[in-house]
Amino acid sequence: MELDMQKLEPLLGKMVTEIGAAANASLVVLGERLGLFRTLAADGPLTSTELAEKTGTSERYVREWLSAQAVTGFIDYDPPSGTFSMSPEQAALLGSPESPLDMTGAFYMAASLHADEPKLEDAFRSGAGIRWDNRCNCLFCGMDRTSPSGYKPFLLSEWLPALEGVVDKLEHGARVADVGCGYGGSTEMMAAAFPNSEFIGFDFHEASIAHAREHNGRANLRFETVRAQDYSGRDFDLVTMFDALHDMGDPVGTARHVKRTLAPDGTLMLVEPLAGDRLEDNFNPMSRLCYAASTAICLPASLDQEVGAALGAQAGERRLAEVAREAGFSRFRRVAETPMSMVLEVRP
Repeated sequence: MELDMQKLEPLLGKMVTEIGAAANASLVVLGERLGLFRTLAADGPLTSTELAEKTGTSERYVREWLSAQAVTGFIDYDPPSGTFSMSPEQAALLGSPESPLDMTGAFYMAASLHADEPKLEDAFRSGAGIRWDNRCNCLFCGMDRTSPSGYKPFLLSEWLPALEGVVDKLEHGARVADVGCGYGGSTEMMAAAFPNSEFIGFDFHEASIAHAREHNGRANLRFETVRAQDYSGRDFDLVTMFDALHDMGDPVGTARHVKRTLAPDGTLMLVEPLAGDRLEDNFNPMSRLCYAASTAICLPASLDQEVGAALGAQAGERRLAEVAREAGFSRFRRVAETPMSMVLEVRP
């Protein structure tokens, strides 16, 4: 086999970069659990000895961990003083769970995919799905940590105001269903902002609903364990789905049920990963992440359910519009987008 070195060398360089990123992912999770990022962000610059003392960890391990994060670019290193620190930007992404831009949850999700690899191999061979309650628990924790970073900067200030007449309804008192709510972060966010409205979070995963009930307590908020096609209630002014429709086994059936439960002038807000309609439109870093997550998370979830439509996380606006039309909706438009998400307004 004759190799073209001009093609081989950049490919090899890319692979080394990728392997390094994969190897460091678990170290990011470890750094978050041990409080290394948080302490460095709050108290830095620090030497490895100082950080180890403040976190009750081994200096030698901490020193190697710091080196890995520094060469990755997740923290800064000052050679003359031998200290490490975090810029405000680094701290916003890794050093504070309260930050709306916190990205550590994504590394938890990555760790869960490695843990579930044998299950995915079986799914590839059989074509079956993977039960949602049979996934590594880090997946759910990661999703709960990641979702606010994608929603919090935009949901209240941009996305809801982009929907026709919705904020006025919410301020005066509306009925809202958050379908596929998971741990309830999005539901709680809306309930806190609009105390005059009633919010119900629905999800088929019992453990997620139990977590939501334990951690989100508001008089205008409750949670129920139920499939998306079967949730109860009528005349909802707003139904929301945050990165959930593409995971569902029967997205058309789900959308049809949403239409039945909406008020005549109600709105369905779909938040889905930003994607073009064709593979060739999606050669970018965000789609790369979404295709990988879709392969390992979204398709197995959908294929384990009744119809198993397997839309995938990169379904694209055109396919999502087809789902809405098949369900009987007549109005569909993109009202907002971010580098990660597109927000779709769907109405009867």
